[in-house]
Amino acid sequence: MSYSAPVDETLFFLENCTNLKRFSGQGAADVSPDLVKSVLEEAGKFAGEKIAPLNRVGDVEGTKFENGVVRMPKGWKETYKAWCEAGWQGLAAPVEYGGQGLPNIINMACAEYWTSAAMSWALGPLLTTAAIEAMHAHASEPLKKKYLAKLVSGEWTGTMQLTEPQAGSDLSQLRTRAVKQGDGTYRLKGQKIFISYGEHDMTDNIVHFVLARLPDAPPGTKGISLFLVPKFLVKDDGTLGQRNDLRAASVEHKMGIHASPTCVMVYGDHDGAVGYLVGEENKGLACMFTMMNNARLGVGIQGVAIAERAMQQAFAYARERKQGQGMSPNGGMVPIIEHPDVKRMLMTMRALTSASRAISLKCADALDCAKLLKDPAERKAAFEEGNLLTPIAKAFSTDAGIEVASLGVQVHGGMGFIEETGAAQHYRDARITAIYEGTNGIQSIDLVTRKIGQSGGETLKRMLAGYHAISTRVKASKESFGVTAARLDEALASLEKTSRYLFETLPKKPACALAGATPYLRLFGLVAGAAYLAEVALASAAAKAGGGTDPAHAARIETARFFAENLLPAVHGLEPVVLAGGESVLNSEIALAV
Repeated sequence: MSYSAPVDETLFFLENCTNLKRFSGQGAADVSPDLVKSVLEEAGKFAGEKIAPLNRVGDVEGTKFENGVVRMPKGWKETYKAWCEAGWQGLAAPVEYGGQGLPNIINMACAEYWTSAAMSWALGPLLTTAAIEAMHAHASEPLKKKYLAKLVSGEWTGTMQLTEPQAGSDLSQLRTRAVKQGDGTYRLKGQKIFISYGEHDMTDNIVHFVLARLPDAPPGTKGISLFLVPKFLVKDDGTLGQRNDLRAASVEHKMGIHASPTCVMVYGDHDGAVGYLVGEENKGLACMFTMMNNARLGVGIQGVAIAERAMQQAFAYARERKQGQGMSPNGGMVPIIEHPDVKRMLMTMRALTSASRAISLKCADALDCAKLLKDPAERKAAFEEGNLLTPIAKAFSTDAGIEVASLGVQVHGGMGFIEETGAAQHYRDARITAIYEGTNGIQSIDLVTRKIGQSGGETLKRMLAGYHAISTRVKASKESFGVTAARLDEALASLEKTSRYLFETLPKKPACALAGATPYLRLFGLVAGAAYLAEVALASAAAKAGGGTDPAHAARIETARFFAENLLPAVHGLEPVVLAGGESVLNSEIALAV
């Protein structure tokens, strides 16, 4: 199944629903519409022509682990080299280290294309992008000088190493140890698991970012430090020295993303792996969260990407596959896309994909504003909005990716259950996205305990006011939006009611509030998705009123209406779960013990 990047959809959203125009002159280049269009078109072309053909190859071949070395599938290394030579890794990286300094929202848009083309392939650059951001924000100047340019160019890749066998998501239980040496370096000993691209043969060095404890570190997460640990030590002149005391012990056999090497990493078989402190001692978690938050948004984009790929394949199959008479008066076989239930599935796929893309790009836009706008008050407001949207972008979009991929299998019918069609691979690949970079349950807890309460709830109020303003504009529109505005108003009332409940309940009955966190995030995501799709549709309505004849305008309006009338009403089932479902969750000891 071929892949075509949705460049026009991305461009329309960036031009009409983000602050991209305000960023002109803030980075390395003038962010003009022509520049953005050129970048996205070239990214889409590379994704479709160079990366997409690797997807099936990678799924079937997987990676080979031989004598401690991971061999990547056929074509992986050559394509990665061409991608780096084109400068894609440095798209949003700092100019002083060889990057292009473009807003991250452009990089995230391109990341969707890479991931749709081959998710396993794109996971390596995603982590390197996160490593670049963390290093630029927290590393010392000597470390930046020695390592950052190589990461920006893609000559070296980066990893993020948190998880250990006994710890999982509970970072307070980390056991990897780091001992300071007389020369200012540290020696690390320990084991990490589930490390994506921990070992591979695409580059001659890999830069690992590893969480570890000092011998005198305080207990819990307050005693964690972050270290840069290279696969090969780097000499002062920038050339590679001896192999560091670390290795990949094995590669996991996974449900999906077969061509992404997920490694067990061992540090310190001998004297210990040489590491360099990033940030301050015992304050590594804050540094790592810079990397994690970037990766969480990136994983949200993965959800969008896998949904887009599954949707494209399902639409193509539904247009070609003939079965049944449908509603045809002629009695002949019709393409299954004409059957009402198939239409419902396909529109659900389109609506969830578009809503997830809008949420994720809105998050990226807010985080760009937090860095690039001149007014400190605007930057603070934007940072908090991006903070709030990050767990929603990660969790809602990845849940949507799984749902859309599953619907893609269903549209194919029995052929979807057969590996040769490729529909099953999308489902298998998508499933990990709700788990890594903090499970979606953790994202929900983060949203409820940390994000909606920012600035005493003012950030949330400001966002809700923006959603209400969109609803008001829909009511005033002359386009046929059906009952979109009414459904959005009703959903906003549910979001406001559940938010008040959580504000009041969290201090008194925290467990009860947390029991409703996951349905609350889903509710929030549905409201945000509906509002952003309505905003996109309003822009299309304006274009139509101005004489625009592109059928995509009508499609956006229909998608927004479908979402509001068919998916958004789910908030009325989620609301009572948030408000009253917690007690039954907490009082379930007998049922759980049976």
